[in-house]
Order: sequence, then C-alpha cells, then structure tokens
Amino acid sequence: MRGRTPWDARLVAGAAGAAGLMALHSVVPNAVGRLGSLVETFLPWLGAAVPVLGVGALLARSGAGLLACLAPALVWCWMFGGLWFASSAGPHDLLVVQHNVADDDADPAGTARALLASGAGLVAVQELTPAARPRYEDVLGASHPHRAVRGTVGLWSAWPLSDVRPVDIRPEGFPGSWRRGMRATVSAPGGRIAVYVAHLPSVRLGATGLASAARDESAALLGARIADDPAGRLLLLGDLNGTLHDRGLGPLTSQLAAPAAGFAFSWPSALPVTRIDQVLGRGVEVTRVTALGPTGSDHRPVLGRVRLR
Repeated sequence: MRGRTPWDARLVAGAAGAAGLMALHSVVPNAVGRLGSLVETFLPWLGAAVPVLGVGALLARSGAGLLACLAPALVWCWMFGGLWFASSAGPHDLLVVQHNVADDDADPAGTARALLASGAGLVAVQELTPAARPRYEDVLGASHPHRAVRGTVGLWSAWPLSDVRPVDIRPEGFPGSWRRGMRATVSAPGGRIAVYVAHLPSVRLGATGLASAARDESAALLGARIADDPAGRLLLLGDLNGTLHDRGLGPLTSQLAAPAAGFAFSWPSALPVTRIDQVLGRGVEVTRVTALGPTGSDHRPVLGRVRLR
C-alpha cells in the first residue's frame, strides 16, 4: 500500500463510475425525469472523463488513478471505437441526405443548393414551409424531378416515386394539422425501396427532467407502421429528436440497422454535440453517415451512404 495518495480512491471511483455508466446505461431508470434517455443522449461524451481523470491522476501523482483510467477508455472503445476508428466507408449504391431545414431559415435557396451539392439522389427534409417550398423546387427540380410533400416533410428524388402517402405519427392530443410523416416507394437503379420521412416531436430539458413522452409515443406509432410494412428494402430518413442509444427510439432502432461508421453530430449546428438526425435501414446497409457543413438551419445535414442487398 506504500505510495498511495489521498486521491487514489476518488480517482478510481470516478473511473469505475464512468465505465459503469457507459456500459450499464440501460439500467439507469427512466421513470423519473427520463433520466435514462438523458444519459443516453450524450453517452459518447462520457468518454471525456478519461482525459479529465488522467490529468487529475498525473497532477496527484496517483499511479492507481492513472491505471484505473483504462477501464472507461476500454469501455468507450468497445462501444464507440467502430464509429471513431472505422476506415473508408467502402462502396455504396445510393447517397441520401437528411436535413431539418428549419422553418425560420432566412435563405432556403442557399440551403437547397447545399443539399444539391452533396450529390445525394434522395433529399429528405423536415420543417418545410409553404413559403420555402418553391425555393427547393427551383433548385432541386432539374436534378431531382420527382418530389412528394406531406405536411412539413418532403422528399426530392432523382428517380420516380410511387405509392406516396402520409403516415400518421401524431401523439394523443396533437391536432390534425400536425403532419410530420410520409412514405414513398423509390424506383432506384438497384431496385425499389420504401422510404419513410419523419419528424418526431421535440424534446425539452427542464426542471423536471427530459420531456420526451410525446417523442416516445410518436416513435412507437412509426415503429408499428414500419413493422407492418412488407417492403424488403426500407429506409427511414428523419429528425427523430433522439440518438441511437436513446431507449425512447427503441421501437425504431430494434428493427432498423444503424450506420456502421460515423458519429456525424448534427445538432446544434453551431457546435454539434449529438446526432438526432438519422438514416436507418432494413434490407439495406447504411455503411456511414457524415455530417455536412452548416446551413441556415439549427441542424446540420447528414449524408448517408447506402448499399443495397
């Protein structure tokens, strides 16, 4: 025991706590204030405990504390290393871009040009207003002549669309004018794909915790519709107002595959700390998602690379 410092126990406890919280985040209760969902929203950032504890161990000359930092570091690499250290995305058959374009964007034409520059064959947007819609049609019309808009969500496609219909994902008590879901079949070069575009209700952090009940209810409604969809190939493009680890999106993430690589933090645009804009698939492989540069929105667009199976 010779050589121990007064900080040893504190540093070891801090490292064990960070490692345990990352690895066992699913046992954090959600009954009060949606605490579990709150932790899961910022889960990758728990890895910041490693350099903080490491510096503390060096300053305290704590060998035990420095060694204990290996625990959260290894857990972080196990959970997120594939996203961080993955090499090139490899070949893809489709490029898709997903963007909440913000209903207060002062330059919708500029945002549309940024989406066009991504080279994506499918462009999915949320918070599309009647005033902004003509600007998107002007910019995207030539390269993406096929379009569908239902409520405030829209899809522009380089390939023909069919079977376009709204998808009702309204939580109980929301008005009939709240229309944030749609489905279309895209006749892409590699075959037909069912594409859902969705915008789940917003989540707010307040004195009582994370207010995500409406988001969770909407996710369950959308998950039920997708589960009943017979399409062999299916993509979900949307502002889901939740991360892939957030248990509130379980009805979706339990049946749709997440990207194999890329953190792609998309919100808030000025300093992104989390990704709530998602590209998920069934019967296809989303190999990587990349965040693009800022637009006039408070979100950043995300570009998904998709392989058809």
